[in-house]
Amino acid sequence: MSDPEPSWPLWVDLPLRRTHADGRPRTPPRGRQILVVFGPPGSGKGSHCPRVGELLGVPHLSTGDMLRAAVAAGTETGLRAKDAMQAGALVTDDLVVAVVVDRLAEPDCENGCVLDGFPRTEAQAVALDDALWTTRDQKVTKVIALDVPDRALTARVCGRWVHEKSGRSYHVDFAKPASLAALPAGAAPTSETMRDDATGEPLARRADDTEEALAKRLRAYHAQSAPVLAHYENAGCVARVDGNRPPEQVWAAIEDVLLSAA
Repeated sequence: MSDPEPSWPLWVDLPLRRTHADGRPRTPPRGRQILVVFGPPGSGKGSHCPRVGELLGVPHLSTGDMLRAAVAAGTETGLRAKDAMQAGALVTDDLVVAVVVDRLAEPDCENGCVLDGFPRTEAQAVALDDALWTTRDQKVTKVIALDVPDRALTARVCGRWVHEKSGRSYHVDFAKPASLAALPAGAAPTSETMRDDATGEPLARRADDTEEALAKRLRAYHAQSAPVLAHYENAGCVARVDGNRPPEQVWAAIEDVLLSAA
């Protein structure tokens, strides 16, 4: 039995272009979508993942949020994760994947989800594939890989400030909060001048948003990312997007990937 003709569901009122530049129709994807947005720190995952989720009407999930929620809910996997963290041990790949699979069984994931930067390693990718196939006869349907050169990431990450409660991200040069933009040019970014647009609460800098810490994170990312992308390229589901452009141009490219001709 063939899939039903796709419709324009929860996001019908969003300002979308319904055709590609060459005139081909842009149609919503068919069936349950398990998407991964992949890229180095500072590549824009935190900005684009929520928009992908809104576009497709599915939740945006990060492993950190899922682990904390599982621990708070006292689920079996959450308790195992809590024991590991309290013992100072790393949460194993199998346990992280179990938390993800449990989360995907919840009602709001009926149509799929957007995974933010997970899986991070080839071992996690293999474990996720096995778990999805075993439990849901499902697989990762698309991996959007955001490509940004390291030199551009340094400027992005070292000027980043975040609203810790929501995850909203700002930048002292590229995406100023209204509180800083209203001040004279050259005003210093501080917890007083950097405030969240929605709540007015102070923003904060992450402890690892420094050049030294970023260099270490990028070395780890490059060592781990190539095998993950090779794994999914073998499955034919990787779409590379040039992330070294203005955010709206990057988003337009992501839309084109997601709303391709059927």
